Amino acid sequence: MQASSILLVGNGQLITHDHRLPLVDNGCVAIRDGLIAAIGTTAALRESYPAAQFLDARGRLIMPGLINTHMHLYSTFARGMALKDDAPGNFVEILERLWWRLDKVLTLEDVYLSALVAMIDCIKNGTTTIFDHHSSPGAIAGSLFRIAEAAHRTGLRSCLCYEVTDRDGTEVADQSIEENREFLESCKRSPDDLLRGLFGLHASFTLSDHTLARCTRLAAELDAGFHVHVAEAESDVIQCQREHGKRVVERLHDLGILGPRTIAAHCVHVDDREIDLLQSSKSNVIHNPESNMGNAVGCAPVLKMVSRGVRVGLGSDGYTCDMFESLKVANLIHKHQSGQPGAAWAEPPAMLFGQNAAIASACFTRTIGQLIPGAFADIIVVDYDPPTPLTASNINGHILFGVSGRAVQTTIVGGRIVMLDRKLPGIDEDEIMAKARVSATKLWQRF
Repeated sequence: MQASSILLVGNGQLITHDHRLPLVDNGCVAIRDGLIAAIGTTAALRESYPAAQFLDARGRLIMPGLINTHMHLYSTFARGMALKDDAPGNFVEILERLWWRLDKVLTLEDVYLSALVAMIDCIKNGTTTIFDHHSSPGAIAGSLFRIAEAAHRTGLRSCLCYEVTDRDGTEVADQSIEENREFLESCKRSPDDLLRGLFGLHASFTLSDHTLARCTRLAAELDAGFHVHVAEAESDVIQCQREHGKRVVERLHDLGILGPRTIAAHCVHVDDREIDLLQSSKSNVIHNPESNMGNAVGCAPVLKMVSRGVRVGLGSDGYTCDMFESLKVANLIHKHQSGQPGAAWAEPPAMLFGQNAAIASACFTRTIGQLIPGAFADIIVVDYDPPTPLTASNINGHILFGVSGRAVQTTIVGGRIVMLDRKLPGIDEDEIMAKARVSATKLWQRF
């Protein structure tokens, strides 16, 4: 072992998200070759690795980087944009008057810049892994590879997919399927710890049985799971029952879409039978509370799902890059919905810190989201000085009420320091933001 190859991150309150040793006072992490080599007290690891580089957390929290299991990077350029029609009155109108107009006018340069800006924001808010769901019907070929460029430039761990849909015609659907194929094959040819892929699908109500069957066959050939929006709005269920004589989860199950590597985003409008199908298929449901509230589509019954053994993770749906914020909203929405102030204390942190970690670890084939030896060294240092005792039993309470993304001071992904004291080494944020504003202005004119 070469001591010079070791980085120590220590002199902080070490939160591991490992139930065997959840908290280490004055803790430290040893990093070697992008992985966690050891954890322990700062004194013990400095003695074990006397020549190692030392990053002083100065009493702050040291914890695993956060994971966002449902993201839309391309939504970045919608921030502050005015619509050209009347305000939407329902979910379908939101899609038609905003997202399906915006995605059509994206260029490959827009795709790259919007991803780059959002990835920087993720890193600055302590997110180290994202599962992105992309759409740019006017610039499909190469779009996932441009997002991958942004991932490599920033160092953000990313699982990407392109959204297949029939809403823009056969040619666009064919191109979308091909983009998924090319990216997934590229990931297999050149294994990269920062990049993985899933097969992207929009939603049941914009996909025919024929197209879904094609995607299912190709995904099986590529040994890939799916990333799909499921029963986000009641209109999706109504259309599915009218056109196919069954509910959304039932249809996806019958067509072979569900499974342990499939991400089923939202699942707001699901019944008991569908919950059973999600559980028996071991599919991954992703709760997106801020987006669901913003789109007024309802509150997903994720507490029931959790109680019935469904794996439920937490995403932002592009609504924010701050997963601490998503945690807070997930805690509140179920209290408000149920009228029970004691609801949702345990489930949201389990989604963010437990199930997201399990989903990401399965995708990237090495532990993510825990500070344990052998895991990817995805670590954040958070500026939080607890005003009350911080113990192994109240960690989640401190994070819920005391921490936000902007408190993150340092972000490390795979042992690489991608942000140090709020600065991203090698990234000229001012220049990138200036380019983004120019591109966004042109996009708004085309919108």
